[in-house]
Amino acid sequence: MPDLRPLFAPKGVVVAGVSTHPGKFGFVSLHNILACGFDGPIYGLAREAGEVLGVEILDSATKIPQDSAELLFICTPPALNEQLLRDCAARGVKAAFCAAGGYSEAGPEGIEAEARLVALADELGIVLAGPNGQGVVSPPAKLCAQIVAPYPPAGSIAIASQSGNFVSSFNNYARQSGIGVSRSVSAGNAAATGLIDYLEWFATDDETSVSLIYVEGIEDGREFYDRVSAISKIKPIVVLKGGATSGGQAAAASHTGALATDDAVFDGMARQAGLIRAATVEEAFETAATFATQPLPQGRNVAVLTTAGGWGVVTADALTSATNVDLAPLPDDLKAALDEKLPPRWSKNNPIDLAGGETRDTIPEVMELIAEHPDIDAIVYLGLGIQSNTADLLRTGGYYPDHGIERIVDYHERQDTRFAEAAADLSQRTAKPILTATELAVAQPENPGVAAVRNSGRLCYPTSNRAVTALDHLAWYAEYRAKRG
Repeated sequence: MPDLRPLFAPKGVVVAGVSTHPGKFGFVSLHNILACGFDGPIYGLAREAGEVLGVEILDSATKIPQDSAELLFICTPPALNEQLLRDCAARGVKAAFCAAGGYSEAGPEGIEAEARLVALADELGIVLAGPNGQGVVSPPAKLCAQIVAPYPPAGSIAIASQSGNFVSSFNNYARQSGIGVSRSVSAGNAAATGLIDYLEWFATDDETSVSLIYVEGIEDGREFYDRVSAISKIKPIVVLKGGATSGGQAAAASHTGALATDDAVFDGMARQAGLIRAATVEEAFETAATFATQPLPQGRNVAVLTTAGGWGVVTADALTSATNVDLAPLPDDLKAALDEKLPPRWSKNNPIDLAGGETRDTIPEVMELIAEHPDIDAIVYLGLGIQSNTADLLRTGGYYPDHGIERIVDYHERQDTRFAEAAADLSQRTAKPILTATELAVAQPENPGVAAVRNSGRLCYPTSNRAVTALDHLAWYAEYRAKRG
């Protein structure tokens, strides 16, 4: 396994091919490294010495101070890069990300140039990422060495992708949800370092709790299976695969040159190897985010806590249709305890429909009773944000703050914040997943209830179906790990 620490946590960075033009990769990559707060030494290389964005630009790699930088970010054309690599290795560079194109994706001459670059990197002991990739991001190191946006918040999801744009997609979801990223990398042509190499390193990385990958093709299926099987016993791996249909396979071949992989074979391999396969981009990120923020369930029994009946019904449908989680029968002792907290009209069953019978402390108290019961393994909580949604209309209706409206608005918003915090605290205390779902996660993301979920470090799911899907993956992996010891 290559040591990828100099790629993801270098003590200094060199950008080769710096430009003064803000539309060029050599300008954008330098800008992003500076703008996102990397606090190690930063050097620029160009044909002529000068200054760009306050950084001294050197006209030769031989002028880089010895052992001051470990990562080289390459925006120069193939004809310059072999000598560049030699010069930088002599100055102590240990890793290179090649954003430049013109290699194997460009035809026979590019294939030969790529082979020489790989051989040279191996000879010099340099980790080579790319070429033809978008970049590498490492929020714990405040590193954003890439030619595109965005820069996600720090967290524990590690991303590696055969498509650079999916790195951007997942990082955008991280920004939107607040569930952060430990590392992300666009594999590009993966000439020397492939997805499996990144996954093996992520498994050893203390900043990472779950890996998220996008894959289109696998060259050596047996090797991939053997190596990924060992990794999945250490940390979960969520995979989104392109090319599941004949049309997708043709698109993959034209995009990355990936060989078509029989989808049924891949699916069987993934399950045997312990990979968690997601069907959509949203599902992939939300599943990874769930692994990053929720404990693994110890069983299949799920309780639904809802403030309205219809939401409970569709969630019951989702749980009944799921493969690895069940709509739990409500234990008699729990039912008796709930009778003491709720009015007679409550549902008397799971889903636990409060039927509008909440008082100030009902939701936290009922949630605690459910979470602490030994026969319940997880909770899906529905209805957060309703009070704050009402408060929003009261605040903007033209009568605020008079007529006692200010007081009730504050009360509603405090309540939703309490409920979100209670869910996070109970989940942590009981080591049971508690997933909160509301359409307000996207319809009104500034809602105090939704914001409180985000502030607690958890994901607020846009629908209960999506929460159940993520929980189903969590339960499957928990059983897989238990069977594998």
